[in-house]
Amino acid sequence: MSISAAPQKPTQTPTEISYPHGLKEFPAPGETIEISPGIHWLRMPLPYSLDHINLYLIEDGDGWVIVDTGVNTSKVRDLWEQHFAGVMGGRPVTKVIVTHLHPDHVGLAGWLCRRFGVELWMSRTDYLMCCNLVLDTGTEAPEEGVRFYREAGFNDAQIETYRRRFGGFGRDVSTMPQSFRRLVGGQQLEIGGRTWQTVEGRGHAPEHMCLWCPDAAVLLSGDQVLPRISSNISVHPTEPQADPLSDWLESCARIRDQLPADTLVGPAHNEPFYGLKVRLQDLIDEHETDLGKLEELIGEPKRANEVFGALFRRPITDDLVHMATGESLAHLNCLIERGLARRFMGDDGVARYERVSHAQATAAE
Repeated sequence: MSISAAPQKPTQTPTEISYPHGLKEFPAPGETIEISPGIHWLRMPLPYSLDHINLYLIEDGDGWVIVDTGVNTSKVRDLWEQHFAGVMGGRPVTKVIVTHLHPDHVGLAGWLCRRFGVELWMSRTDYLMCCNLVLDTGTEAPEEGVRFYREAGFNDAQIETYRRRFGGFGRDVSTMPQSFRRLVGGQQLEIGGRTWQTVEGRGHAPEHMCLWCPDAAVLLSGDQVLPRISSNISVHPTEPQADPLSDWLESCARIRDQLPADTLVGPAHNEPFYGLKVRLQDLIDEHETDLGKLEELIGEPKRANEVFGALFRRPITDDLVHMATGESLAHLNCLIERGLARRFMGDDGVARYERVSHAQATAAE
């Protein structure tokens, strides 16, 4: 069943976030809401603390394009079966498009592609990284990863948790297709008689592909921009000195300047909303504020796990420490890249981060 509810478009440039379908209103299991003619919003459950993901169906002539897929669980597959027989009316899938590599988005891509005999459309970097991460399933945690988290301040119990959870990525991902169609930023796709354009984001994922339809004034944003939560921006053991936060901030500013203010955003989490430019600027400002607080905090040397208070409003419990450490390192590495901080090793084998004074920064130049 699909509920058609054309959103009320803002009559003026939005100055705040608004939810045309209501706040905390979403499709029931097995149902969809048509957020714009031919664009359907459905929701699938997730077995995580963030308990849902929004997926989208785009009418494509006699078939459908699927945008993002949900995780590989029997519950989600059963819900897809309801959609195949329900709103999709037995019509075939013509493409499976995945915004980025995380399991809640790519998890059932292989299953869907094989079921309908269609290609997976995805950015090259995210496709290859996803395939690589799936290969970790069932293997032992590498020593490089153990060293990475030791240097970040993990204790023995936290290291053991990392070892135990390593390789879990592939458990939520069905067997990936062995070929794909590459998406790049600025690419145009014809879907249902309208032109859609890919809009690239970086930082949350290496090559995150949003989908924008100028004619419909709709952006399917994946995780690049969400209305009430900020996407996790983390450093991982595979690239310890990476600076994903700078990539993400640049992406947010570019998308803010590129897309119209009256764009309806279909995010991967929370509800469709207006106020894209407002939200992107808020996200940029929030992270810049956090960077300022972090720079102040490391006036005295701090370990990565000693700076959580500058970045997170809630207490970081053991189940969140992995995520919080990755995000803290992303902010610390951003300060290093800006010449505002330095990293050095303590006698205990744990890295410290310290603010660089203006005089030190000038001397380094």
